[in-house]
Amino acid sequence: MDVSIVVPLFNEDESLPELCAWVERVVTANNLTYEIILIDDGSTDDSWDVIERLVITNSHIRGIKFQRNYGKSAALNEGFKAAQGDVVITMDADMQDSPDEIPELRRMIVEDGYDLVSGWKKKRYDPLTKTIPTKFFNGVTRRTSGIQLHDFNCGLKAYKKKVIKSIEVYGEMHRYIPVIAKWAGFRKIGEKVVEHRARKYGTTKFGWERFINGFLDLATITFVSKFGKRPMHFFGLYGTLSFLIGTLMIIYLVIAKIVSTDFSLTNRPSFYIAMTTMIIGMQLFLAGFVAELVGRNSPERNNYLVEKKLGI
Repeated sequence: MDVSIVVPLFNEDESLPELCAWVERVVTANNLTYEIILIDDGSTDDSWDVIERLVITNSHIRGIKFQRNYGKSAALNEGFKAAQGDVVITMDADMQDSPDEIPELRRMIVEDGYDLVSGWKKKRYDPLTKTIPTKFFNGVTRRTSGIQLHDFNCGLKAYKKKVIKSIEVYGEMHRYIPVIAKWAGFRKIGEKVVEHRARKYGTTKFGWERFINGFLDLATITFVSKFGKRPMHFFGLYGTLSFLIGTLMIIYLVIAKIVSTDFSLTNRPSFYIAMTTMIIGMQLFLAGFVAELVGRNSPERNNYLVEKKLGI
């Protein structure tokens, strides 16, 4: 199969028939074999009824329904599990992503050799209350991850099948799929300017809390990617440094007390700062030790992505 179109959705019953018909016209015109996977993330409108009718009328459409709303990351993860196409393309169901982008996105994966291509909505139709925080969020993510993308959270993306079968998306990590893919060893990540269309049906699901959660998730994915299998390298390093700094401060204060009998030890703020620093160092070290014990008992402690084997 040439391409799988994965569409997570929540309360988008009005747009689904038009979106699927548009996708079908594009892939048919380009002679592509395809499937459309619609993931209903616990919608409270008639989205699932619409999906059932679409599945009956079009054998290329498949549907997955959640019992409740789990979020976009969960929907994408289930869609990735079900996808069978050589190239997997994700898009939102609100008609703000154009299916006309599908052939070029696929070409960049197949011919240009990209592992992942992310859309860049250079010209947006969103209000300033959404675009300004988005620019700030993307700037921080670029600086932290080292991936030079302008729009990490664009729903329109294309992947090699190997990429989506090698990563796991959970929580709210869909914003950081390029970061997850990079840490999984897929480093050829490209970008394509795509059309951003004004919303035609329904209302936006945007909320301010997504930015707070987004930055927390960025810290999580950065830490887990670097230290997930060796937590002591983080906690042990900073715990040891903190403990040594506190110890040196205590030694200095004790020597000063011995040299000068008028020197008051416990009345100095530096004494309590030194004690606090030592305690924090011990806590960090113990946190790393406990994390190592937990990781040692994890069933995935020796799961690594192997690309090729010879003679085995």
